[in-house]
Amino acid sequence: MTNILELLRTFVRVYELASFTAAADNLGLPRSTVSEQIRALEQRLGARLLQRTTRRVQPTQDGQLLYERSRDMLDQADDIEALFRDSRALTGRLRIDLPVALARSLVMPRLGEFLERHPAIEIEVSATDRLVDLVREGFDCVLRIGEVADTGLVARRLGRYPLVNCASPAYLKRYGIPKTLADLADHQLIHYVPVLGARSAGFEYQENGKPMCLPMQGRVTVNNSDSYKLACIGGFGLIQVPLAGVRDALESGELQMVLPDYVPAPMSASLLYAHRRNLPRRVRAFMDWLAALIEQDLAAAQALAQHMQTRAS
Repeated sequence: MTNILELLRTFVRVYELASFTAAADNLGLPRSTVSEQIRALEQRLGARLLQRTTRRVQPTQDGQLLYERSRDMLDQADDIEALFRDSRALTGRLRIDLPVALARSLVMPRLGEFLERHPAIEIEVSATDRLVDLVREGFDCVLRIGEVADTGLVARRLGRYPLVNCASPAYLKRYGIPKTLADLADHQLIHYVPVLGARSAGFEYQENGKPMCLPMQGRVTVNNSDSYKLACIGGFGLIQVPLAGVRDALESGELQMVLPDYVPAPMSASLLYAHRRNLPRRVRAFMDWLAALIEQDLAAAQALAQHMQTRAS
């Protein structure tokens, strides 16, 4: 008889991948074996755990509850096994989510440092600017830029990224360099929204520490940071973006800062993770590594912002 831990591991992979076929490929098992193990687990527990349709697999309420409990149990089992293999070794799988710009420019180029330090860890990286559901989608931790709503998750604050207003030299040659807020009536704003169809806030700035917003015209709307930056380089209008995300474009001359006295409030960087009684050592180790990386980047961005502010004045 298959032991309960093996059945739970199979269930967790089916739950997270929402597919028997994908879970079988991930586990290196025949699809029929995965199906048999899920049936055996349901019979053993006397509960329906997954709803199977022709397109996807969805958890029942019992399946959701089992998943949340199983993650803790399996993580503890991995930690116990690691104690007897090598007291220093970290093992297991991590699933993380990162903003697109930071994944591309900062985390992925340095990820090898973490993996070399912990060769028995496997990692799944999601790079997206949408707000993922950490618990439902099975993420161990999420790096989020911007204010964090009260979602019941633990938020580890790392610092704040300064923002700048940018445009391409070609755009500024065509429309002129704005010097005041009144000048923006003759300019285009590239609108950024998390979900297409949502309404853009417009041009954001601060007045005596209070956030303000000025509606602006604009013909281009995007929903991810890479498109946002590329649309600006392409000359479609102004953008308001964390300095760290356009540092290379500013240094190369592809983009130029404008209106340095009218910038939005800095955006906070936070690591989010679920409340768990025993956070796995591999998750703690990765979050500590990522936090140190982000804090270095924040310090460099703040120093660059001060330098550019001094140069602009």
